Amino acid sequence: MPIVTIQMSSGKSVGEKRQIVEEFTETLVRTLGVEPSAITILIQELPRENIGRSGRLLSLT
Repeated sequence: MPIVTIQMSSGKSVGEKRQIVEEFTETLVRTLGVEPSAITILIQELPRENIGRSGRLLSLT
């Protein structure tokens, strides 16, 4: 039972998240040969002020 956790900044639409889940599921089904019902995908959304890149918070760029 594959469990995939995706961490990303908040603000993505439900449609974008739906597409992510569908495409990750398709890839895992094809690659691992498991049924879609065996796959769980967790999306963790983080506020941009909680993500830093290149020494700066994303909320300040």
